[in-house]
Amino acid sequence: MAIERDIKEIKALLARRQNADEVPADVVAFGRSLGFEPDAWQEAVMRWEGKRLLLNCARQSGKSTIASLLAVHTAMFNPNALVLLVSPSLRQSSELFRKCSSWLGKMKTPPAMMEDNKLSATFANGSRIVSLPASESTIRGFSAVDLLIEDEAARVDDELYKAVRPMLAVSGGRLILASTPWGQRGHFYDEWRDGGDTWRRVTLKATDNPRISADFLAEERLALGDAWYRSEYLCEFTDTTSSVFRSEDVRNALSGDTPFIPLFGG
Repeated sequence: MAIERDIKEIKALLARRQNADEVPADVVAFGRSLGFEPDAWQEAVMRWEGKRLLLNCARQSGKSTIASLLAVHTAMFNPNALVLLVSPSLRQSSELFRKCSSWLGKMKTPPAMMEDNKLSATFANGSRIVSLPASESTIRGFSAVDLLIEDEAARVDDELYKAVRPMLAVSGGRLILASTPWGQRGHFYDEWRDGGDTWRRVTLKATDNPRISADFLAEERLALGDAWYRSEYLCEFTDTTSSVFRSEDVRNALSGDTPFIPLFGG
């Protein structure tokens, strides 16, 4: 066991030396070394040093791109780090992991790996990136998570979210919820509205994305209708189309701040 431990430590040292010699430690410079030129908002997110981050971004904004880049950077420059990828389905989690693998494939000298498959990777420095199934009952074995990324968070079950949060307790790890809104419901909306100053909030509307043309957005507004367009492209937490009452009216009715008016004057 002592020999195996020594070998593991030597591999981790070599991996760290390789990273220091050939790969920029600065995350933005790291991305640029792989051919990625971030937009201003992406660069700001990549340099984020807090614990809780909410990315409320329109479709095709690049939120998954920078999330996967942060995952790889965390694993490479933090020995024995654990990075977990959570999505509404295992297929989506594996797609995010595929983006992580794509970054590694663009490196001139990829880091040494102890394990590498379609769902997870273990680096020679002891770090791991793992994509998880969307099942609360099957993910409870992880702990001491350094970075937890929840992609399409608005559509992830609240039970799953509640199951993964305790994994950050001991490590003090970082949590990123990235999504396009999906109505006024669920933990992504709750954290955005009521999460307080614990969270840093970033919004990127499609109208602020230089890669999406005004003509395309005008076509989408006609095709999707106003409610869907405002949700998918303007990052608004709209009421669901099946709601009888507006969410604002329901909240006001339950708050106790709205004066009581008798229905029949009595």
